[in-house]
Amino acid sequence: MGVQIPLDTMTVEEKLRALEDIWADLRKHADDIPSPEWHRDVLKARERKHTGDSAVFEDWSIVKERIRKRTR
Repeated sequence: MGVQIPLDTMTVEEKLRALEDIWADLRKHADDIPSPEWHRDVLKARERKHTGDSAVFEDWSIVKERIRKRTR
């Protein structure tokens, strides 16, 4: 099944909103999304790299809002 989206006539903001809506819907069914083994390996390696590290992580929604404020 192909979905037709009028990308040529959509504004950047409309496209970003569509992406956010799709991701929000995918998050509702995250357990149904297969993850390849190589991806799991990469995540484990990154986790080992930062274990005990003094790296600071921030919530994505906070960072996203900070970026939006800078680009206004």
